[in-house]
Amino acid sequence: MDEDKKRILIVEDEDSIAELEKDYLELSGFEVDLEADGTKGLEKALTTPYNLIILDLMLPGTDGFDICKEVRKHKDIPIIMVSAKKEDIDKIRGLGLGADDYITKPFSASELVARVKAHLSRYERLRGSVKEENQIIEIRGLKIDATARRVWVNGTEVPFTTKEFDLLYFLASHPNHVYTKEELFKEIWKMDSVGDIATVTVHIKKIREKIEMNTAKPQYIETIWGVGYRFKM
Repeated sequence: MDEDKKRILIVEDEDSIAELEKDYLELSGFEVDLEADGTKGLEKALTTPYNLIILDLMLPGTDGFDICKEVRKHKDIPIIMVSAKKEDIDKIRGLGLGADDYITKPFSASELVARVKAHLSRYERLRGSVKEENQIIEIRGLKIDATARRVWVNGTEVPFTTKEFDLLYFLASHPNHVYTKEELFKEIWKMDSVGDIATVTVHIKKIREKIEMNTAKPQYIETIWGVGYRFKM
């Protein structure tokens, strides 16, 4: 196996879709493993050093929601969830469990490859080996270490997914500036009109649950109704 290639796990029980995804990703230079069973897919995800996981929701054995939840406890690699369902509740549930993106069938193989490349590029950039003095933001009991990518609330470290951290740090780095959901989606996910801005709402909700004493009266991330969000200094 080429050590320089990025390794991707596809957990998908529809053979035709899985093979199509695999072919396009391999043509783009990725090393790809396929698994049709959810339980076996989870085992592979936890025991093999993959760079990204493409995860179908409806699977035999263990479903995609449970796989995502379990993987996220141990790894922060990008997870892209795939489903034939179009209901927003599935998107919200998947993103709330820590998925980085959500794509609905049918989709083009080129769109999937574009999303994979975008997530891997951002993840690698954020996990780069450049060593420098830690960049830290501290305000009212909240401490954000941008270099180590760690967050503390009143002295207690709180775990964050990759996108949750990106969004929190971006807002905290630009205090008192109001951003629309569209602007935040473009900035954090680096994609125009690819995905759903509901992603931003879900991530803001998860961040508030982790850093706010009272999510109904947030002291850090303020909702500007009809516009977007602002980090209060």
